[in-house]
Amino acid sequence: MKQLKKNKNYLLLKNWWDSIVLTNYEKSLFNREIISFNQQLFRFKEKKIRIGVYGKSGVGKSSVLNSLLEKDIFKTNIINGTTREIQSELWDLKDQTLSSIELLDSPGFDYCNIKFSDKIYSCINHSDLVLFLVSGDVNRNELKKISSLIKDGKKIIIILNKIDLFNKNDLKEIIENIKSKLPKDLNIPIILNNGKNLKNYLIKIINEYGEIFLALNSLQIADKLFLKIKEQRLKRRQKLAQSTIGKFSTIKASAVALNPFILFDVAGSFALDTALISELSKIYGLKLKGESTRKIFKNISIHNLCLGVTQIGFNTSFNLIKKVILLSAPFTSGLSLLPYGPIAIIQAAIAVHSTKILGKLAAKEIFIRSKASFIEPAIMIQNMTLNDPDVFNYINIYFSNRNLNNCVNILP
Repeated sequence: MKQLKKNKNYLLLKNWWDSIVLTNYEKSLFNREIISFNQQLFRFKEKKIRIGVYGKSGVGKSSVLNSLLEKDIFKTNIINGTTREIQSELWDLKDQTLSSIELLDSPGFDYCNIKFSDKIYSCINHSDLVLFLVSGDVNRNELKKISSLIKDGKKIIIILNKIDLFNKNDLKEIIENIKSKLPKDLNIPIILNNGKNLKNYLIKIINEYGEIFLALNSLQIADKLFLKIKEQRLKRRQKLAQSTIGKFSTIKASAVALNPFILFDVAGSFALDTALISELSKIYGLKLKGESTRKIFKNISIHNLCLGVTQIGFNTSFNLIKKVILLSAPFTSGLSLLPYGPIAIIQAAIAVHSTKILGKLAAKEIFIRSKASFIEPAIMIQNMTLNDPDVFNYINIYFSNRNLNNCVNILP
């Protein structure tokens, strides 16, 4: 039964991925991200956890890993910057709930001769668990990297290394200083590297939470892929939406400018606006019924008083003027008709402008209501089995920092 619950998280992600239909263009465009997600999904299924070690140069990352492995696998030197690229090694432990544990050693992020620093960070960022090594109180650069990892939803354990350089009081002060700089709503462990203390702690954490870390990381990688696909599809829809808004703007401008009758003008504008919203809903994959379309139009008009005044107030006023001009034409030998043309042009310009505003607002409203043609990974979290409250805190931070502005900016 316990195994069935753990497999449930994997099956949720697997079924989500199987439900997505990608075009050949999308498969080619997101080939690297798709491969990365499938690799993570495979590791999730096979229970292969990846632990990345990160920190500035000289904090002893390679030495700590060699200590865990109980063999000299990773190169160490008294000169900082010995590690120049990502290196990995399997950590062979008995009586593990996971099938394998991969340890990643990384160059110090402050080493000036490092090439492809973004690629190194990305590799560590794809780890299921990050051990962030420090050798004293954290400085500004270290805190910046920790904050970036937290925003990306990474589960972090801070390892305080080289503790033999400090006495007991100094260590206590250092730990308190580090805690004061970390987010208060996250329980980020700070572990002293003293003998087998670190190894025993990590073994316990991996046994207890290893599969949860795999689930969390898999969900985040899935979400990042989802956002890329969503953004690309919105770019395609943006052009079609802009063309549709332009077409309706032209139709309304012509109708308003040429029509002298107030009631027919208002009714016609309303009909065109609701038709525009209906067309936009089809473009963005949200099939609205007539009542829903009218409700969106009403909400936009109520919450945007300027738009409502422009749509009704100004056009009503100008139509009254046009009607007076037409009625007085026989008494002025046609001279009163001279302002008719400029007024019609002004009305047409207002109609174009108001329709474009309405189209943009409607597209945003529809986008918010839309499910973007497939389920967001963010919604799946409700059905996943993650019993640790700290994990939910990490997830909440990640989802609160998701960059949805890119999607909104792609709207018309």
